Amino acid sequence: MEFFGRPEFEAAVTVIRERTQHKPRIGLVLGSGLGGLADAVEEADIIPYDQIPHWPLSTVVGHQGQLHIGYLEGQPVLVMRGRAHYYEGYPISQVTLPIRVMQLLGIEIVILTNAAGGLNKSFKVGDVMLITDHIGLIGMGGTNPLRGPNDETLGPRFPDMSKAYDLELRRLAIEAAQEAGVPLQQGIYVGLAGPSFETPADIRFLRLIGADAVGMSTVSETIVARHGGLRVLGLSGISNVAIDQPDSESEASHQEVLDAGKVIVPRLEAVVRGVLRRLNPAT
Repeated sequence: MEFFGRPEFEAAVTVIRERTQHKPRIGLVLGSGLGGLADAVEEADIIPYDQIPHWPLSTVVGHQGQLHIGYLEGQPVLVMRGRAHYYEGYPISQVTLPIRVMQLLGIEIVILTNAAGGLNKSFKVGDVMLITDHIGLIGMGGTNPLRGPNDETLGPRFPDMSKAYDLELRRLAIEAAQEAGVPLQQGIYVGLAGPSFETPADIRFLRLIGADAVGMSTVSETIVARHGGLRVLGLSGISNVAIDQPDSESEASHQEVLDAGKVIVPRLEAVVRGVLRRLNPAT
């Protein structure tokens, strides 16, 4: 199936509602090596992805494949412990199905996290970058998650993306980082299809077009979230520094991404918790 629509979304929603009494207001997607934050969810109902109809299963190390639904900082949350990616072979409409399910569950805000390669030369491994905007090279190439029939009950045919990452949520993230003493970078994330890491020529090109960090997720999720009227906060954990010279002795690997997550998770958790504390109390 290329185009997943409301029947598939509703089937997943039905199962989730049968498995939890919580009514999450905020969705949180945890990227490679960042799943440990899910353990902080209180009163959690845990639902494995393989028990939810049509939900794409994570096949990558560092993506455990569970929903944790409960509370963080007093806010009702739905936390995705791992995500599926386009490179795993799923249609892009299935990759983004979890965001549609969040929309139909009544979630208002989604916090997207990822492990990313640092393009900006001032970034260091372990940094957290607040995403201010993105470059969607996958979508520009034709694999936009909104391609296909448009359901007007979910969102408009031509959604505005000029404010993809919510300004107020970004302000709260900056405040939270300052309070916690977490150095917070800011920049533009560029999303590629993967799964191969970038060549040095790719890296130089991506810098040239204005990207600060590069990864293989997040952009399509943001597009679908904004199409559905959800507010988006994006955070990248800088897990490796991009290699921009072909004669470099360094090599990119997924293991270094996972290792960097051990440093990034406490910083990311501090920022996310600070944002949640600053949001209006759940009603």
